[in-house]
Amino acid sequence: MPEPAYKRVLLKLSGEALMGEKQYGIDPAVTAQIAHDVQEIQALGAETAIVIGGGNIFRGLAASTRGMDRATGDYMGMLATVINALALQDALEQQGVVTRVMSAIEMRAVAEPFIRRRAIRHLEKGRAVIFAAGTGNPYFTTDTAAALRAMEMRANVIMKATKVDGIYTADPMKDPQATRYETISYLQVLEKRLQVMDATAISLCMDNQLPILVFNLRTPGNLRRAVLGEPVGSLVKA
Repeated sequence: MPEPAYKRVLLKLSGEALMGEKQYGIDPAVTAQIAHDVQEIQALGAETAIVIGGGNIFRGLAASTRGMDRATGDYMGMLATVINALALQDALEQQGVVTRVMSAIEMRAVAEPFIRRRAIRHLEKGRAVIFAAGTGNPYFTTDTAAALRAMEMRANVIMKATKVDGIYTADPMKDPQATRYETISYLQVLEKRLQVMDATAISLCMDNQLPILVFNLRTPGNLRRAVLGEPVGSLVKA
């Protein structure tokens, strides 16, 4: 059995990742694929934490541009992430992965409250931990929540799952001349305003020297290859 290059990883999933080709909601085939990928890295011995967004159900920022109070919209977005977390938990447990959902907003009937030491203990016992409800505070994105939880869990890397196979000089969907970065520094990401994660999350990772690996989630086996340290996607580092 090959040894993982990263012993403890934090996987950042957008809510849109769960939609697949749908316009809204959750595609069970996609959650099953993600669960299979996570089961593969768990089998390698990698400890897995997951932060999930809620954009497939509700976006607080979008609602605030249409007149809703920003804090109210953000809290609604956080609740959407809990729905996604429960869907992913179900898919993971169908793959035989013991999973815990921990929420930054207390709702004990469906999720454990986030307690840092308890979350680390779950990881040490080989359970996958899904962090829901972002940071529990409005005005912060789930990207920032991912960076924060990665620091708290002492993760070796944030793995940001996207629809493209890394970070490009421009949007590869729109610009055929766009080229992919193998590695790039945090400062370059900030200076070039590349849409990797928001500036708060990038700054937090930079201050704590936490690498960010951006890769294509839709390619089967990519997560396993990334955890083994194979050249997959783009790496943001110092």
